[in-house]
Amino acid sequence: MKDGGVILYPTDTIWGIGCDATNEKAVQKVYKLKQRLDKKAMLILIDTSAKLEIYVDKVPDIAWQLIEAADKPLTVIYEKGKNLAGNLLAEDGSIGIRVTKEAFSQALCERFVKPVVSTSANVSGEPSPAGYGEISDFIKEGVDYIVNYRPKDGYKAAPSGIIRLGAGGIFQIIRG
Repeated sequence: MKDGGVILYPTDTIWGIGCDATNEKAVQKVYKLKQRLDKKAMLILIDTSAKLEIYVDKVPDIAWQLIEAADKPLTVIYEKGKNLAGNLLAEDGSIGIRVTKEAFSQALCERFVKPVVSTSANVSGEPSPAGYGEISDFIKEGVDYIVNYRPKDGYKAAPSGIIRLGAGGIFQIIRG
């Protein structure tokens, strides 16, 4: 990933395609592999909430409470991302961030020292794979590296919950 590579890896939810979230060329490779328009933003994983202020212009107070109280993976969409690849942000400048609490993806983010893109391991419009065995050969052949962790354990996870935070503490639940 340090050289712009794209990986296939298990996240705290479903298997994902990832790369350096600060590298525009790497992010573009992910969009191309997913056959997805770059106007549809992707989220990032970080290993600790302490890093939020590095990648978000203003972290609303409620965000800290939501992250702390979440009993399952939660992606929070913040109004204005910063210090990230420009093509990773939504058209309105927002960015989805999940503070991962799962051991592998947390260690990946911690060791990489940068946020990691996390998007489902499928071509845009196709169903998200619940486990490694459901990932298409097209995706597997399109990445630079496949993480050899949990590929055959049959673990099936669900996508995260998603909440969009707005000004004045207003929030919208996008996916529960």
